[in-house]
Parts: sequence; structure tokens; C-alpha cells
Amino acid sequence: MKFSRQTTLGAQATVAGVGVHSGLPVTLTLGPAPVDAGLIFVRTGLEGCDREVQATAEQVVATEFATVLGDRDGPLVSTAEHVLAALRGMGVDNATIEIDGPEVPIMDGSAAAFVAAIDQAGVVTQPAQRRYIQILKPVSASIGDSFGELRPYAGGFRAEVEIDFANPVIGKQSYTIDLSPERFRREIARARTFGQMCDVARLWSAGYALGASFENTAVFDDERLLNVEGLRYADECVRHKVLDVVGDLALAGLPLLGAYRSVRGGHKLNHAVLSALLADRTAWRVVEGEAARRTARGVVEVGSGIVGGRVAAAYGPDVS
Repeated sequence: MKFSRQTTLGAQATVAGVGVHSGLPVTLTLGPAPVDAGLIFVRTGLEGCDREVQATAEQVVATEFATVLGDRDGPLVSTAEHVLAALRGMGVDNATIEIDGPEVPIMDGSAAAFVAAIDQAGVVTQPAQRRYIQILKPVSASIGDSFGELRPYAGGFRAEVEIDFANPVIGKQSYTIDLSPERFRREIARARTFGQMCDVARLWSAGYALGASFENTAVFDDERLLNVEGLRYADECVRHKVLDVVGDLALAGLPLLGAYRSVRGGHKLNHAVLSALLADRTAWRVVEGEAARRTARGVVEVGSGIVGGRVAAAYGPDVS
């Protein structure tokens, strides 16, 4: 992990698509922001004037099927986690995220299009030291049979994610990664959102997944993956859960120095653990780049996935 100065984008870059839940067309533009601005959504296309919302845990108004941000007047932007994961995963500290609809476009179901937009805009260094939230003691939360914990870890940010689905095609998978832009790009960014055919009717009746399709979701029945192109990684499902973790924990407002363990988790659990951390002022402190660098010397990045007890290989010619 690089402990350096703050970064922003060198220019604007735009993507367009549909919302996975709303099915509505939407355009999103990533752009530069000043030092210490953080990640800011700018909701356009509203009556009256544009509205801004900081991408922080305090602005989360819902986590049922996606992470939704809003203000005192109500929700502003839904399904924020994939673009936030791309920005945090690629080491962007400060950026504006201008969006003209109620939901971030799902694109191909992964963060790849947002990584491409970041590449197009370019990442530039700013004059201020990067700041981090350093975890000082373990903080955890449980929701039913789901468990999540943040704990101290000297090597930057580590994600340890385990999923366990009754669906035998998905089953039990785990993935561990010490996050860096290189590893995020190679191992996490292309992992798509996934779902089961048995859940489709329930989601539709609740007004969700109206924009979902085989072009943006890996879909399983009880016997097989239904997408004809196959998986991008043998353990694509758990890698996508890692992607969601990176995006949801970006709502800390600063990069985390710590390890996050998630068992059978999702957006609601991620938010619960982050909220528990921020509520306990003895569990964390803010440190700058040089202090973080001294803490992390000698730690080696790792990344590995397990599917049913096997080390998972990647699928596809452009995945290493």
C-alpha cells in the first residue's frame, strides 16, 4: 500500500447506463475536487437546484438492497457502492460524482466502467498528506447469522470476506486481499453483482431489480450459471462482495488502516460495523501519511480466494 499525498482526478470523465433497481437511464460524471473535500455526490436534474451529499456513513438512509445516500429532504442517490469502490480502490481521495438520476448506473454489474473512467480522467497528486482512519481496537456487529468486525492491522486495509449460500452452485466461498490499486484493478474491479432466479419475482414485486439483465448480473438457478459467457473468476461472487465492502467502507470518509472480516454479510452489515466504529471514539484515530508509512513497514500484500476448499483460479483471457 502506498502512503502518500492526497489525490484527485485530473479531468472529468462520463459514463451512462441504467439503474439496476430503477431501470431508469442515468449519466454519471466523475470530476476533480479540492484537498480534504472527500467524495461528494452532486445530484442534478432536480427541480429548483442541484443538491450535494457527502459520501459518509452519516448520510446513509437505506441499505436493504443497495447503499442509498440522502439528506434531511430524503434519498438522493442509490446503489452508490460500486463507484465508491472504484474511487477508493484506485486510491482517489477527493472527487465529485455528478449524477442526473436517482441511481448510479449499474453498467456491467462491476466497477470496471468506473475504473476505466478514472483512467480516462487521470489521477493527480495534491499538496496535502493523505489522512487515514486507523483502527485501534476491534469493533463488531451481528445481524442474524451475519457477523462483521473491524480490527487493528498494520499493513493498510485488508478485507477477509466469506459467503455461504444454500444455492449449491454458489455455496461457500472466501476471499482475502490486502488492498492496493493494482490488486483492486486485477482481482476485484471486474467481479459482477449476482442473483438467483428464485429471488427475481420477490424483487420485482418490491420494485427492485427492474434494470437487471444478463448484461449486468451473474444469474444462477439451482443447477448452473445462466450467463452464456460464464464467470470472470471461479469465485466471482465473493469477489463482488469484497467490491461491495470496499465501497461501503469508503463511507468512513477516509481510507481505513485496519482489517475487516465479514461472514455472510451485505450492505446492512457493512454499514452497522462502520457505524459502530465511528460511534466509539476510543476505537480509532486519524493519522497522516508518514505515520501510516512507519506503521506498515515490512508488511506484504496478499490476495487469495477459496471455493469449497480449493484455491480459486480466474476465468477469462483478460484476467490474471
